Amino acid sequence: MVRLKWLRFVLAVVGLASINMGDAAAQEDSPPNIVFIYADDLGYGDIGCYGATRIPTPNLDRLAKEGLLFRDAHSPAATCTPSRFALMTGQYAFRKPGTGVLPGNADLIIEPGQLTLPLMLKRAGYITAVVGKWHLGLGRNGCDWNGTIAPGPLEIGFDYAFIIPATGDRVPCVYVENHHVVGLDPNDPIQVSYGEKIGDEPTGREHPELLKYRFSHGHDGTIINGISRIGFMKGGKSARWVDEDMADVITQKAVSFIESHKDQRFFLYFATHDIHVPRLPHPRFVGKSQCGLRGDAVVELDWCVGQILDTLDRLSLTNNTLVIFSSDNGPVVDDGYHDGAVEHLGDHRPSGPFRGGKYSAFEGGTRVPMIVRWPNKIAAGTKSDALVCHIDFLASFAALVGQSLPEDVAIDSVNVLPALLGKTQVGREELVEQAGGLALRQGNWKYIPPRKGPAINKNTNIELGVDPNGFLFNLENDPGEQNNLISSLPDKAKAMAERLQAIRDAKQGGP
Repeated sequence: MVRLKWLRFVLAVVGLASINMGDAAAQEDSPPNIVFIYADDLGYGDIGCYGATRIPTPNLDRLAKEGLLFRDAHSPAATCTPSRFALMTGQYAFRKPGTGVLPGNADLIIEPGQLTLPLMLKRAGYITAVVGKWHLGLGRNGCDWNGTIAPGPLEIGFDYAFIIPATGDRVPCVYVENHHVVGLDPNDPIQVSYGEKIGDEPTGREHPELLKYRFSHGHDGTIINGISRIGFMKGGKSARWVDEDMADVITQKAVSFIESHKDQRFFLYFATHDIHVPRLPHPRFVGKSQCGLRGDAVVELDWCVGQILDTLDRLSLTNNTLVIFSSDNGPVVDDGYHDGAVEHLGDHRPSGPFRGGKYSAFEGGTRVPMIVRWPNKIAAGTKSDALVCHIDFLASFAALVGQSLPEDVAIDSVNVLPALLGKTQVGREELVEQAGGLALRQGNWKYIPPRKGPAINKNTNIELGVDPNGFLFNLENDPGEQNNLISSLPDKAKAMAERLQAIRDAKQGGP
């Protein structure tokens, strides 16, 4: 009798173990949660794991040690709005007029109902959220900041949104949660203008003595929290953000979303404001780098990343969460304010070994840091030279979660999932880089068409990649784009020019 009871006990334990192993196997094979952390204006050389020595970034360095670091990853464009449009739609922004850098009162530039990255994941069973910088427009025929703000993120596939409408240096300086401005007093309605001045609040141009630091170019509109902005704003005083608290506010919203949906499959698009201007990190980060406020903002960004990673650890979500970190375009030092960034740069090289930066057709405009971590699926501490782009996330994530895409959707997005997971060093065959004009990458070859205009942006001191004869580089032995081969290899330049024109004219995307 005792032996029979023991046998039944052993069989029960074995059966329970089999069930648990089956559940574990099912979880192992299920699509992961996805967290995409999108920094703003962070350069290839701005963080430790990419070579920075004067800015401590322990959390990003940890992410790289635990995942896959890309050395030839690109944002879709050298400025923010077109990069974000391409990320969401899988379509180059140059294909749609009106997708340049938007004012803060622009209409939504993605059509509701269009298949987007969040909508595709939502159809695959994900709970979706955007927290942080938006800059894709809001509303139709003008945004009603004092009422229901729609269409916006919720109309293109997100279940939850807590956003900065445009950028920190543009009005209105308020947060929008789902369809409404957060903390708005209806007796103090918001008015916004990008033309004539409205209201009687001081502007940076009129009263520079009121500023925490002065503007260097542009940015001379309404003063809010001691910073003069692009554009003019009246009202909404109870709803206005405090720049120094912004990282804390949006990071807590991102953490709360993860906590609330820890038992569901989720997609979090966490678009930080750092390190875009105005750079006003919280006082606890001031002085933590050797590169002034710009470097301190990188330290603050790294803290935000750490909070997300710690949350995943605390909730036991790390192993089944795909984390991707990258930037929307290359770096800029002086982007409109005298914040000491130029004076404190020292020997720090925000673009790393690459030429140019934000706004530039050279590699520094779109070649950005990108780290991917998925424990037990991606080998830790590895590096990749695969050519990949954020525009490919839609097709790649669709493959990951088993969603098919219609042929006329995401026409420029390429399924590079094997490269994103480190299974291969082969990514795209070619890539269009958008920066004012267009440039073409084919493997290690880089072609920038002839263009007229200034070679250097005098405001930002960035080389733009503009030359009446154009450029041709072989990046394999000239990653810094110093040896222009366009005169010595005219046939190669012609072939790439023709291919770029074909892509520009095509209704379908290319590899």
